[in-house]
Amino acid sequence: MKKILINALLLIISLFVTSKLNAQNTTMNKTNYVVLTKNVQQLQPIIITAQALKKEQGNLFGDFQVIICGKGIGDITDPEKMKDFVEKAEKSGVKIVACGFSLNKFKIDKTKIPKEIKTVENGILHNFQLQNKGYKSLSL
Repeated sequence: MKKILINALLLIISLFVTSKLNAQNTTMNKTNYVVLTKNVQQLQPIIITAQALKKEQGNLFGDFQVIICGKGIGDITDPEKMKDFVEKAEKSGVKIVACGFSLNKFKIDKTKIPKEIKTVENGILHNFQLQNKGYKSLSL
């Protein structure tokens, strides 16, 4: 009888501790995202997607970065094209990142890039580094 009571008590304690650990893991593990795109016009649906994920996931929504690489990167220096995207991205918690390699290759004037857009040396490498940190990745 004593053995049954001890085993039952140990079972109850282990269930309680396990459920506490699972609750802590759920609240601490946010989901992070990175999207690699070559087309500035794709920022609109990407930002809408980020907004939907943020609404759906609440506190579990983490970092969301959009890396712009390739020939179309010059569009980020056009204030008319970028103004709405930059504002919507900031409100949604989306970080826009420019690929320095593409900026150099296509001779883009870096002084015309909006201050809200971060530049990394190599956008593709940055994407892989984020994936290595557990970010969910999509390339468009």
